Amino acid sequence: MAFQGVEAVPVDVQVQIGPGAVAFTIVGLPDKAVAESRERVRSALIASGLSLPPKRITVNLAPADLPKEGSHYDLPIAIGLMAAMGVVPADQVLDYVVLGELSLDGTIAQVAGALPAAIGANALGKGLICPAACGPEAAWASGDMAILAPRSLIALANHFKGTQVLSRPDPRIRSEDAPLPDLVDVKGQETAKRALEIAAAGGHNLLMVGPPGAGKSMLAQRLPSILPPLSPRELLEVSMVQSIAGQLGEGRLSQRRPFRSPHHSASTAAMVGGGVRARPGEVSLAHLGVLFLDELPEFAPQVLDALREPLETARAVIARANHRVSYPAQFQLVCAMNPCRCGYYGEPGHQCRRGDRCATEYQARLSGPFLDRIDVRIDVAAVTAADLALPAPGEGSAEVAARVKTARELQAARFAALGAPARTNADCGPSLIEDIARPDTEGARLLRDASEAMRLSARGYHRVLKVARTLADLDGSERVGRLHLAEALAYRQAGPRLALAA
Repeated sequence: MAFQGVEAVPVDVQVQIGPGAVAFTIVGLPDKAVAESRERVRSALIASGLSLPPKRITVNLAPADLPKEGSHYDLPIAIGLMAAMGVVPADQVLDYVVLGELSLDGTIAQVAGALPAAIGANALGKGLICPAACGPEAAWASGDMAILAPRSLIALANHFKGTQVLSRPDPRIRSEDAPLPDLVDVKGQETAKRALEIAAAGGHNLLMVGPPGAGKSMLAQRLPSILPPLSPRELLEVSMVQSIAGQLGEGRLSQRRPFRSPHHSASTAAMVGGGVRARPGEVSLAHLGVLFLDELPEFAPQVLDALREPLETARAVIARANHRVSYPAQFQLVCAMNPCRCGYYGEPGHQCRRGDRCATEYQARLSGPFLDRIDVRIDVAAVTAADLALPAPGEGSAEVAARVKTARELQAARFAALGAPARTNADCGPSLIEDIARPDTEGARLLRDASEAMRLSARGYHRVLKVARTLADLDGSERVGRLHLAEALAYRQAGPRLALAA
């Protein structure tokens, strides 16, 4: 199998052993890792008690015009050789898709992409042969497809001979020992907690602006604790990206939504994907989860602007001269930033030595089109000593998560009734949100007047409707009212600390 994004493309491994000068040649656009498989395969076969015949060996990876990358071609090449040598029955091998890396001692090492390969094999009506460490993730592809997960070449050969039986691996879920951070730890910041609940309920993008130590990062880290767990379909979507990236430890899947927090020195390729092999970036690794950007203006402007397309299309497209790769990237963006370089612009009792210029130059690193894609913007004031002295709040993540779950269930039922593919209100297209968030008479008048006063773009107008629809869902209201729109507009309008942004 070759991988294009999260899609597995079949590759036919053809082996010929014929007369001629002794040689071992691999053709079909192999990269360096595939070319080096000659030595790994040779050593693994010798360690397994087999030796290559002193003849001319040619391995063709078809289609020949498709680039072949990675070490997972080791095992199919070895099995092809074993079939050509009569060690394993060729007719049985043809019923399987094979991937795996060989160690010099004949054991089969874990590789990336077992889950997409298993799904691709199932679609072709074939079984899968993969490393033992990849068996649990491959088993999620289908409950009735044949999966062999041997630990070594000898075990695989014995299975085909009938002297050893390889049992089908069982799908496994990763046991999460460490509990998620809880909102009960946050004292004060009631407005920020409310905004966090709204963002979680509707999948909205969130920007928090405040001085250092106000608790912005602390709040963002607790967002996963109020998000609903992944559904079975979402679990496979997330795991396919993680499998391609080689991040599924022991082949176990996790039901927790991804939470990615890249450093502000991340490059564009690290953020949206790229590199020589076009690997998935942070936006794809955060698929159906949270992408948290702390110290937002410290990111390179070109990196932030590269997020604009994935935020709109929910896909990260990596284009190269000879191929084009697309990864899913439907993530919830949460950002935190100081209002200025020194961090205390607009804070009572503090004054920037450079005045407004300190905040203007700092916030100018954020482009208007990028900010236009953020639904909820809030000021997070510093926590006072009096707030810290208060006892822990009585409401924690469990209570908030229950309200978020109820709101999400309302959205899911609404979209199912309409036959819409959206998951949350934030996913709605313009025509759909205008239909499901049609305000009453007073709300429509308020929205029209506010749109003119705030000079909302068409995108901003529809994003206000999305937030208002979420507020109505949290209230259990079928209709979007004036109060819902007023609160949504308040979150849309930049606070005093962000008033100077582009």
